[in-house]
Amino acid sequence: MHTVFRIGEVRQIDKKRSLYEVDLKLTSDDDQQLRQLTDHIREESSGSSGWHRIGTLLLTIGQFDKAEELYMALLEQASNDSDKAHIYNEFGRLKNNQGQYTEAVSFYKKSLEIVEKTLSKDDPKLANIYNNIAVTYNDMGDYSKALEFYEKDLEITKKALPPNHPDLATSYSNIGQVYNDMSDYSRALEFYEKAHKIYEKALPSNHPNLAISYSNIGQTYNDMGDYSKAVEFYEKALKIREKALAPNHPNLAISYSNIGQTYNDMGDYSKALEFYEKALKIREKALAPNHPNLAISYSNIGQTYNDMGDYSKALEFYEKAHQIYEKTLSPNHPSLANSHLNFAAWYERMGDYAAACKSLLSAFQIQKKAFQESNPAFASTYSWFGRVYRNTKDYSKALDYFEKCLAILQKTLPQRHPNFGITYSNIGDVHRLMGNYERALSFHQKALNIQENVQCNSLNCATTYTNLGETYREMKDYSTALTYFGKGLEIREKKLPKNHPDLAVIYHNMAKLYLGTLKYSIAKENIRQAVEIAQEKLPSNHPHLLYYRETLEEIQKKL
Repeated sequence: MHTVFRIGEVRQIDKKRSLYEVDLKLTSDDDQQLRQLTDHIREESSGSSGWHRIGTLLLTIGQFDKAEELYMALLEQASNDSDKAHIYNEFGRLKNNQGQYTEAVSFYKKSLEIVEKTLSKDDPKLANIYNNIAVTYNDMGDYSKALEFYEKDLEITKKALPPNHPDLATSYSNIGQVYNDMSDYSRALEFYEKAHKIYEKALPSNHPNLAISYSNIGQTYNDMGDYSKAVEFYEKALKIREKALAPNHPNLAISYSNIGQTYNDMGDYSKALEFYEKALKIREKALAPNHPNLAISYSNIGQTYNDMGDYSKALEFYEKAHQIYEKTLSPNHPSLANSHLNFAAWYERMGDYAAACKSLLSAFQIQKKAFQESNPAFASTYSWFGRVYRNTKDYSKALDYFEKCLAILQKTLPQRHPNFGITYSNIGDVHRLMGNYERALSFHQKALNIQENVQCNSLNCATTYTNLGETYREMKDYSTALTYFGKGLEIREKKLPKNHPDLAVIYHNMAKLYLGTLKYSIAKENIRQAVEIAQEKLPSNHPHLLYYRETLEEIQKKL
């Protein structure tokens, strides 16, 4: 009885049944990590009844419906304010996990109202509730409120703990997370580094919290577009986790996934898939089949395949992710909104703009319930709306949505963030399509001022080169157009598979250019490449394929 083992590798030994072989190692009585874990569990559960401990367990394993039933029963039976405060707090955690943020804040504040009457203003229990409220406001995108409550938490924590206590580092880290979400990266790094200095002094060199700290700093550099720095810090986190954790531990999957995301942002899709698949293998072994983190892996891999132009594989993984989200999350959870955005991106690529719009509306409706209007999540949604309306030739609406996207970026991101480059390029392209060439050139140059001078995904720069080339082609400045097409083509040929639809776009643009300069044989070679790619990768009724065929017919008439 009461024997404790370390779990080593977990191997499935029968693919037809859920039968696994697990390596176990008996722990010793003087195992330091076991003692720390035992003390932590004892502290977490002290003063709670068995039913309260069951509720905490149900929340931990994601059984939210069962937890809600239990807490409703416990609330009816609560005999004093202390019990009610605890149950309200747990209800808040439950609703936050379900993505029902307004309800979560309401429950936390009910708990706070009770506790404030009985405790001193510096009591650590108050700090815990402040922290919970801050987490929820941050998830809602109400960053000023999140900071307000995190700073209340920090004020109490500073008084209650010594200056190098790990819990103080956690408070600094939380504030860093808010500043990172606000895209105030210098402030984010300031607080993350305060947290990291404490962790380095207070914890062993291979402690998991140090790995989390490195990951936080890596995430900030990634969001800044400084990908080499991001990989550097993510790899530091990975080294700690590889030493401290079992080979199939889910936290290893987090590190692999983070590195994969950075490589994907850099446009290095083969490396992205390599790390995403490492993460997926761990999660498939370690997690339940419907765990949301498994859906994250499927979604990440789907995104990479979509960026690579392998649309059938992208859809396969997007659908796997969405099925899990629908089973496990509340209908208004932000992760479901992201899933709808993935489908919108896929439909847009496939030329089914009506379906793309439908998916975007589903995402937008969820985001309106979950976030403040200035939340950066809306920028992505507005950008996709802009792309869809551009493709349907409703240029005024496209411009309106791209400008809405820009307005949010201007409120939330540093001026030279890579996302500005993408948005300026999109706005410039709409002005080109509207015939406003000078405006188009102005916005494309704004994009290049960022993309050529800030570390970012070179494929985004290739898109701006292509847009500039098309603008100059329509202005009949063919030599300048050819220069920009050449720059865009060089990047895409290095970064993308040979049959990627984005290559077909440039081949078609160059065919139109050579048609305009009466070089019909070169034009025919370029349009042939565009048509071959489109026939292989796109549906038979895709607008791009139909357009390429029209250009081919036009060129053939000239020969």
